[in-house]
Amino acid sequence: MQIIRGLEALNEAYPDTVLTIGNFDGVHLGHQKIFSRVIERAKEIKGTSMVMTFEPHPVKVLAPEREIKLLTPFEEKAKIIESTGIDVLLCAAFNREFASLLPDEFIEDVLVKKINAREIIVGSNYAFGKNKKGTVDILRRRGRKFGFNVRVVRHVKINGVIVSSSNVRNLLIRGSVNGVSNLLGRAYSIEGTVIKGKGRGKNLMDIPTANITTPVEISPKEGVYAVRAAFNGGIYDGVANIGKNPTFGNSNTSYEVHLLNFSYNILGKKLKIFFIERIRNERIFPDVHSLEKQIRRDIEYAKEILRIKNPKLI
Repeated sequence: MQIIRGLEALNEAYPDTVLTIGNFDGVHLGHQKIFSRVIERAKEIKGTSMVMTFEPHPVKVLAPEREIKLLTPFEEKAKIIESTGIDVLLCAAFNREFASLLPDEFIEDVLVKKINAREIIVGSNYAFGKNKKGTVDILRRRGRKFGFNVRVVRHVKINGVIVSSSNVRNLLIRGSVNGVSNLLGRAYSIEGTVIKGKGRGKNLMDIPTANITTPVEISPKEGVYAVRAAFNGGIYDGVANIGKNPTFGNSNTSYEVHLLNFSYNILGKKLKIFFIERIRNERIFPDVHSLEKQIRRDIEYAKEILRIKNPKLI
């Protein structure tokens, strides 16, 4: 997949572009349904499948007070989109100037003159242009004028719940990583760099843990989780803790993972953690021995979970 950063970098004329437009935060099953239609249609007309997204997220520019927390940093979003089979990912810089484009200006200057889209496929709630005044009906009418077709993909529902980025966030905040996996079509993950920790796991309990620093803006609710981890081409089972380690009186949130049957020195290396199921809340233990006993029970419980559950990993 080719990644183009900025509309000004779009210099190549792609043949018969089939385009979709959106933020696609989380790249959930609703987004994936749209991508499938784009790819399918591009193959039918021997054209180019293209996704247009924005950086930063428009809400961060237009309504920073909402403090929206993104599910996927751009690099991670690009990897997931690439895995669907899209040909080109176009990332437009979103700023107030871009946001001020009227619907007709966006259609003519960007979609027609810059991208030369032949077909545009969007979700049923798609809106665009200044103050989101642009609607699917407007897009269709202008399509008849400028020579592109518009197709609409209805939202996806799972167990009566609409698959949306906001619903994914809500489940994640509650710690329902299993529910999140159902909406994403894969296990939710975070990626980070292993840093030096306090050494308590190995020195006090003989249960070594990897401490991770990560740029993610949102993560599952504090607690203990059965996880899988990707490192150096391998996948390892494990138990992760997100929280403040209240038994030791810490005040900062940390990400720690104990990997099973793992003996590599990974300090300074990248580690990707996939959350499979929540085990329990964090809590204060009266002493280190009690904490160790609970962690060993957590490990055995995680083994049982991971023997049964095997969601898709990306």
